[in-house]
Amino acid sequence: MTGIIISALSILAAAYLILKKYYAPGALLVVGLVTLGVVACISPDPLVTGKKATHLAGLDVIQIVTNLLQSRSAGLGMNIMAIAGFSAYMDRIGASKALLRLSVKPLTYVRSPYIVMTMGLALSIGLNIFIPSAAGLALLLMVSLYPILVAAGISRQSAGATILISGCLCLGPSGPNNLLAADLTKMHVMDFFLNVQWTIAWLVVVVILFAHYFTQRWFDQKDLASGRITKEDFVPPQTAETEDKERPMPIIYALFPLVPVIMLFVFSPLMYKAIRMEVVTAILTSTLIAFAIDALFRRDFRESIGQLKSYAQGMGKVFSSTVFLIVCAEVFATGLTKSGGIAAIISSVSTMDSGAIAVFTVMFLIVAGASLVTGSGNASFFSFAPMIPDAAAAFGANAAFMISPLQLVSGMARSSSPVAGVTIAVSGLSGVEPFTLVRRSIPVMALAIVTTYLHAIMMI
Repeated sequence: MTGIIISALSILAAAYLILKKYYAPGALLVVGLVTLGVVACISPDPLVTGKKATHLAGLDVIQIVTNLLQSRSAGLGMNIMAIAGFSAYMDRIGASKALLRLSVKPLTYVRSPYIVMTMGLALSIGLNIFIPSAAGLALLLMVSLYPILVAAGISRQSAGATILISGCLCLGPSGPNNLLAADLTKMHVMDFFLNVQWTIAWLVVVVILFAHYFTQRWFDQKDLASGRITKEDFVPPQTAETEDKERPMPIIYALFPLVPVIMLFVFSPLMYKAIRMEVVTAILTSTLIAFAIDALFRRDFRESIGQLKSYAQGMGKVFSSTVFLIVCAEVFATGLTKSGGIAAIISSVSTMDSGAIAVFTVMFLIVAGASLVTGSGNASFFSFAPMIPDAAAAFGANAAFMISPLQLVSGMARSSSPVAGVTIAVSGLSGVEPFTLVRRSIPVMALAIVTTYLHAIMMI
């Protein structure tokens, strides 16, 4: 009972600090350290055992942070930083925009406005595989897809909601949540994506597309009739003109963002096992290929080498924003685990016929609620996902199929949050209020969340 009380107080304290806009990684780190300190004082067992034990309770608390920093920075953290560097480099040389221009061009030939919108959303969800940042993808879509959607005949509000929802699933092998999930389940990242994440997500994608089509059409008709929006909201923005004036990149640049995913798929246990391909190796190889071709097209070796600076900057930026958050969230999760509260909860439901489903349901609701309130899918997922493998093992359940829905719901709940970074970014560029955007995204995301939950419990 003591462990459950400590866990509950820790969760409430972390939630309170994050809701009060405290720095999320710092809040999770401090609460985790305090929790570990309390556990060290009341538990007869040491926090750290083996070669890395300090043999002093206070130092063991710090040693846990040291161990996590060492393991995450060298493994999962390096994968995330490499991907972030590659993404920044793709933006710098114009490859991401080239991919978007090539992808959205066929939409200009479709005449039905809401079909264009639905096809644009499907395309955006697919592009999220290669451009893993929801906010980064949204910013690119605002200058490429958004003008096309409004020009097709839908409102600015519907177009903005489409962009907001585009990164809700975080599909593919490149997202931080997916990398953590693959790491926790000891799976190859492509194996996790295709055989776990996509197994659940394909039905969710279908529901999202159908729900988005009817939801936005209904909102446009209803809001236009009530005067909430006017005909001016259907006027295309000037963004399309400025975008066309930019120097177009060679079409081959559109292929650069695809190369890492293709390499990881081809040289994976799913296709060709003879060559072992790690994430960082695929990223570095793809970067060098892009650099060589970019140098040939630019014909300015100094400038091409200078572009590589963006790679290093991207790596550094994501360490402070994501890798450090992972470590802090895992310190928090370790505190909850060491307190014995999680074990007590698992033990209390172990006698139920649906024990695994009960634990999964609680975690699912916690992650969804935390993502919605805080606007961060990463913080909520990183905090609770590390607890799933042990819980799944206790019930003989499939850990991968318990973790993947949490990753999916964290993104969907974030896309329903008015305080999420992606919501604020889309709001600022479209001129549509954040609450107006989420008013249109929440019905779609609610159906998607219910679908995810029901589909997942069939596979646990």
